[in-house]
Amino acid sequence: VDSIRIDSLLQYQTIRYWNAKVVSNSVTTQNNFIVLNRGKQGGLKNGMGVVDPNRNVVGIITDLSGTYAVVMSLLHKDSRISGKLQKTGETGTVVWDGKEPNRVTLINIPKSAKIAKGDSVVTSGFSTTFPKGLLIGRVEGVYTDPSSNYYKLKLNTATNFYNLQYAYVIENKDQDSVNALLEKAKKQP
Repeated sequence: VDSIRIDSLLQYQTIRYWNAKVVSNSVTTQNNFIVLNRGKQGGLKNGMGVVDPNRNVVGIITDLSGTYAVVMSLLHKDSRISGKLQKTGETGTVVWDGKEPNRVTLINIPKSAKIAKGDSVVTSGFSTTFPKGLLIGRVEGVYTDPSSNYYKLKLNTATNFYNLQYAYVIENKDQDSVNALLEKAKKQP
């Protein structure tokens, strides 16, 4: 057994993590980006998800060179990540209002949901970018919108963007085939 050089289960793994070092990071602008020291030559592609060493959500790769990758941070005004309440399962969208670093908002949670301060919000698994169950943040406050039937939940991000030094990029080996099927379905009448 100790002479086997390659993990025999590697061919069956659909999710793989690539390590990278953060070489640039911004947290105080409306459009925050992170630069990683791994790019196309390191096996990365656009659309891959990025997490911190504790598997907390950081962002999504939006641009690549041979040796570097640009990540749209969770703290970017155009960032949209599908999240769900871990305890009850209601899903919504995590967005950033551009005001406070390390605070994001989960929108479109129905008012019928039972929510408590400190509840965990995790990735829903409804996309090929992030697998289900990665921590996005914890509920800090619940706000009602009188003009709709939804709550707005303020979250403290699980990732500390101020001292982010290392990251892991998520490779989903099924991502290309799932996305191709979705594109085909969208083109059908």
